[in-house]
Parts: sequence; structure tokens; C-alpha cells
Amino acid sequence: MAFEPIPDPVLDQLATPCVRLDGARVIVGMNPAAAAFLGYSARRFAGQSLAAVGLEPAVLDAIGSAEPAERVRVSRARIAPAPDRECFADLWCSRYIAPDGSDGWLLELHPLGEFPGAGPESALPLALHAALKGLAHEVRNPLAGIRGAAQLLARRLAADPDASRCLDVIRDETLRLDALLDRLLDPAPSRPPEPVNVHAVLERVRMLAEAEAGWANVIQRDYDVSLPELAGDPDRLAQAIWNLVRNALESGSSVVRLRTRAEAGVVIGEARFRRAARIEIEDNGRGVPTDLAERVFLPLVSGRADGSGLGLTLAQQIAREHRGALTYRSRPGHTVFTLLLPIGDPADGPAATEAAA
Repeated sequence: MAFEPIPDPVLDQLATPCVRLDGARVIVGMNPAAAAFLGYSARRFAGQSLAAVGLEPAVLDAIGSAEPAERVRVSRARIAPAPDRECFADLWCSRYIAPDGSDGWLLELHPLGEFPGAGPESALPLALHAALKGLAHEVRNPLAGIRGAAQLLARRLAADPDASRCLDVIRDETLRLDALLDRLLDPAPSRPPEPVNVHAVLERVRMLAEAEAGWANVIQRDYDVSLPELAGDPDRLAQAIWNLVRNALESGSSVVRLRTRAEAGVVIGEARFRRAARIEIEDNGRGVPTDLAERVFLPLVSGRADGSGLGLTLAQQIAREHRGALTYRSRPGHTVFTLLLPIGDPADGPAATEAAA
């Protein structure tokens, strides 16, 4: 009898390709994003060893020898699920407790280069794809109307700088939603990196935060104006930072502080960088519950009854897309989430050499 893959409603909602493994590193399931990336259905791999995915022996050894508390990272791993199919991804492997309580491992694949198109066994059926296209069309219509109305108001309120800034936020956010729809329909890699002014991104998020919080919160700024531009996607970074700021707003805080600093000689993962931008979101709210401290970045983990539990997962994913890291420290009355983003290419040195290897 064929081994049936185990469904996981948590992982199925993620755009990051994820492969579930049992304690012996046998594949027990994968989400639709992983099936689309590898070009075959989850059923093809279920019940097989991880070697069936087409990882190189050194990578298999690193994952197979990992200790329970260890998190394995492999940069630019080659994956060959079939003789005529080759792709590359950054890999992250760590322990994972599934919604059904089973304990195993989770292999995250962060694609590099061209995302393979869906094959005949794709996890995204044509009917679903057509439905998403229809949904995108219906959502784009009101977005276009909102954007047009904002442009008309901008001409009438040109003399009011505060109103103009708010209208700019409306325009930019409708454009960002339009881009998100494109990503939903075509899970291709992000657009090529471009020079990003971190403070412009933070100001965009600040305008959103002040519009949502009203008088309930004070948004403070503590910027290092000497911070240079970094390479990245401003829309994705705005999405990550907005998720962090919104969490702060919803934590019962009265003050949220946006802080930036430049750091030298930073090691992120296995790479050493000469310079990095440190972006901190600080609040005086309730803090992260102690029972969630070790799981706060896992999907569907939330300290609020009405929370989706996906905001921090997405923010961490975007940090990794930018070769960065997301960490936090928290106690009641003082919580700081820190987004560390490299500026420039890795420096020469042991950490950089290991990453290149």
C-alpha cells in the first residue's frame, strides 16, 4: 500500500516550501509550496528517505546528524528531484511539533534563482488557479477605485501637507496590495534587489500605525540618520516591519518606539558582514507570554485569541530573504523585536568562508 502524506493545516498556509520529516528523517508530508517547487506531488515522496528529494550526501549527513536542540542551515543547496530537474535553495532544518502532536523535523526550502513552473502533478490545480485569478480580478477593481479616489483628493488637498501624506499612504498601500495579488498568482522570486532607504520604509509604516492607533498610542522615532541604503525589496520590508509594529500596537502598549542603528562586524547565520542595519521595534506592552517564548516564530502561534499567528512567521521569512535575522527580547512592560539586515556583501573571514562552502 502506498504511504499517504500526512496533511498539516499549519504548513499548508505558508508560501515557504516546507517538508515534514519524522524522527528518522523520513518524509511524512510537505506543503503545496514544496510540491510546486520540487515539481511533484507530496504523495511521490511520502514514506521515502530525504535522499529522494535529491539532496547531496554532505547535506543529508548534516541534517541526519543534527541534535534535537540544533537548527541546521545550509546555504545554496543543490536539489535534484529528477535527472532532468535541478534547483537551488537555502535550507533550514529544525525540530517541529505538528498540530496533531507528532514530533519530528521541519525542512524549510528558501528558493534561489528561477522558481520552477507547476508540472502535471502540481499541488495547485488548474481550477484553483482559475478561481484565484477571478478573485484577484474582483479585488483589483475596488483597489483601482480607491487609488483613483486618492489621486482626485490629492489634487484638491494639495495645500494640506498632512492630508497629502495620508493620501500617499493610501496610494502606496493599494499598490502594495496589488503586488501581493501578483505574488499569490505567480509564486516567483521577489523582484531584483534595489537600494532601500530604511527610514523611508519606517516612515511609511509609521503613517499606517498612526492612522490605525489614533490617540491610543504614541509612535516615537529614534533614527540614526547616517545609516546608508541597503539592497532589498522595500515593499517586503514594509510588510515585515508593519507586522512587528502592529503586534506592538495590539500588545496593550501606550508607546511604540522605532529605532535604527548601524553596526559593524556583524555575523548573521554563517556569514560575516562589515556593516548591518539594526531596526528595533520597542513597546511597553504586556510582553510575549512565557509559554510562547520558544514558539513565537512558529506559524499559527499567537498570544491573542483573535490573532492569526502568521505575522511573525512572515516577518522572519522576509528577514531571511534579505540575508538578515529577526530576534526579540521581552518582559512585561518592555519588548524589543530586532531586525538585523546586512549592508553590502559578506566580508572575508571564517564565517563568510563557511557560508560560501
